[in-house]
Amino acid sequence: MRCRPRSPPATRARALRRTPTGRASRRSTTRSHRSRPSPVVELNRAVAVAMAFGPAEGLALVDALASEPALKHYHLLPAVRGDLLVKLGRLDEARAEFERAASLTRNAREKKLLLDRAAASQ
Repeated sequence: MRCRPRSPPATRARALRRTPTGRASRRSTTRSHRSRPSPVVELNRAVAVAMAFGPAEGLALVDALASEPALKHYHLLPAVRGDLLVKLGRLDEARAEFERAASLTRNAREKKLLLDRAAASQ
């Protein structure tokens, strides 16, 4: 029996999503139309954009998420915003965001970390 060389997992995954004609399969395109990324996924995307293209680009995406009801009491939204503001040198705004994030978390260690970041932003 001959053994075939195995392709890397990413290559296999791409191949499964493609038809023989090279077009995306109906399954993958229908899935994308049916579901919208959650607000938390969008926040993670904003962090990735900030890492790739700079804090100003990420901050624009985070600001667009500020009115999202699902993130209203989510402490990581102001924490991310505070981090991006620090990188942009907007320390007063960053301090307020870290304090807001600290008030939203129930975890004592996170609260201390966020308050320490707020104090360091003076």
